[in-house]
Amino acid sequence: MSRTAPEGHTTVAPWVVTDDTGALLDFITAAFGGEEIARVAVEDGSIGHGEIRVGDTVVLAFDRRPDWPVMPSLLRVYVPDADAAMAAAVAHGATVVTEAADSAWGDRGGRVRDAFGNIWWVMSRVEDIAPDLAWQRMSEPKYAEAMRTAQQTLDAALSGRQAGVAGAPLRPAH
Repeated sequence: MSRTAPEGHTTVAPWVVTDDTGALLDFITAAFGGEEIARVAVEDGSIGHGEIRVGDTVVLAFDRRPDWPVMPSLLRVYVPDADAAMAAAVAHGATVVTEAADSAWGDRGGRVRDAFGNIWWVMSRVEDIAPDLAWQRMSEPKYAEAMRTAQQTLDAALSGRQAGVAGAPLRPAH
């Protein structure tokens, strides 16, 4: 047996804990084309276990207990059209954290915060780029600005500051 995860599941799976897992599953379906697999209520009426497939990944979720801390998740989702998926997410209660932009490494995407506090990187692969070319592109104003904006908007969203902090990425030494 070479596979460690059950058929249809990836090796690593995200868990999302929220105050309304049913509404989260509905949001993921509407915004990202998720296909709900399971929604299991427990005797107090909360959701004790939920699963939803998005592409090749199963996202697991359950309701937070009152004495647990709020634990927003950070999730990246690849979709066919990042702009359309972000618009669908906003139409279903999300707010834009980072406007969609093209990246040096061949993705187009941005970020939204759902109504439960989770931040989603909504991405589309638009071109395959060799790592050396991606690093060359990082010096182009269009891509450098997109990276700076992505860093600043995420930092502002997570820190609560009005203006976020950014730093230029450094190419790894080989």
